[in-house]
Amino acid sequence: MTIQTDPATVATTVVAMLREGRFDELEELFAPALAAAVSADTVRTGWLSEAAKTGEIRTLGEVTITPLDDELTRAVVPVHCENGGLEVRLAVDAMGRLHGLRLAPPTESCWTPPRYATPRRFTEQEITLECGPLTVPGTLTLPRGGRSRPGVVLISSGANDRDVTVGPNKPFKDLAWGLASRGVAVVRFDKVTHVHTHMQHEPGFTMVEEYLPNVIAAVRLLQQQSGVDPARVFVAGNSGGGKAAVRVAAAEPSIAGVVMLAADTVPLPRAAARIFSYIAGLDPAADMAASLAGTVEAIARTEDPALSPETPSAELLFGWPASYWLDLREFDQVATAAALDRPILVLQGGRDYQVTEADDLAGWRAGLDAKPGVSIRVFAADDHMFFPGSGPSGPADYQAPHHVDPAVVDAIAGWLAPGAGRGPMSRLLARLGR
Repeated sequence: MTIQTDPATVATTVVAMLREGRFDELEELFAPALAAAVSADTVRTGWLSEAAKTGEIRTLGEVTITPLDDELTRAVVPVHCENGGLEVRLAVDAMGRLHGLRLAPPTESCWTPPRYATPRRFTEQEITLECGPLTVPGTLTLPRGGRSRPGVVLISSGANDRDVTVGPNKPFKDLAWGLASRGVAVVRFDKVTHVHTHMQHEPGFTMVEEYLPNVIAAVRLLQQQSGVDPARVFVAGNSGGGKAAVRVAAAEPSIAGVVMLAADTVPLPRAAARIFSYIAGLDPAADMAASLAGTVEAIARTEDPALSPETPSAELLFGWPASYWLDLREFDQVATAAALDRPILVLQGGRDYQVTEADDLAGWRAGLDAKPGVSIRVFAADDHMFFPGSGPSGPADYQAPHHVDPAVVDAIAGWLAPGAGRGPMSRLLARLGR
């Protein structure tokens, strides 16, 4: 294979390899540090998962080149597909080797505010959550006027930006604007793995570094805001961020309570196997055999009782280090939640195939059944991001414009501040005694 050194040429070559399924050839471009963390199977799994959402590639946009430092250059390729698009983001050295490879939502999004958001009722400002090497940027959304407002920190799963941008959608921005319109102060932030992309593949990395420093910094920032009641600052997490919310609350006693949106209880490797099988079943004509085989092998290595901190990240599921998986084995989110002395709201989408009512929610029901102060609600029409719809949900759904279900926004706002989540008609009927 001829080695290219021009970053733009390297970038388009990488996209061609992804498009044509030449993952082993792509792996040959990895610099040693990336090769130690990410394998061809890891890339294959990630690419086929994204392709299930976006469909076939139609065209490529203009490659943008930005110097990162004296040694590396960032190259970004916009990829336009039949059901949306994505960006392939690379870090390339002078020899054309890859030091970073990431599939990300498009920088430009056609998001529009949901009808339940009223921008005149709140202000937004950029913030920085200072956590040393884990420092990340974010957004503070504050309701105008009022005193003793509740506050909530939104916690995402995966290497997401603060809005959890997926296709044209920004579900965390929906939540922030919807909640602030109802009198709740909100902080959302870019995940540490989104800002410091190398971290999630480094030995020693765990769920603790992924979540606790940034979330606790955000909680304390909210507690210091004028008009926010410091005793009523909550955390709300989606998916993996939901179980992380429990862990953060256990570590930070000042957190008033926890909201879990589609939080998982099934061990992640087993859930990953279920999800990949489900996606493959949506399109039997798609050739996902190689991806499923590679995933099954990675899952087996990840679940191996003999897993040790020395096991290379590239051999494990998602390319995450053994330290992450070993820590996750020891963390029991249901038992941790049951031991909390604070209220909990559990929300579940009935159409969610990633975190399911039958498997994951059943774990929460069983573990929290006897605990006071727990509320559980199922939104039958909603998927994993709480976008309402009909029929079986799938990855491609995220490429169509959606907003978070207004009933979910009302449920969270009403739980955080009773009365805040009810619309004008509900408040009128309440005053009339109906």
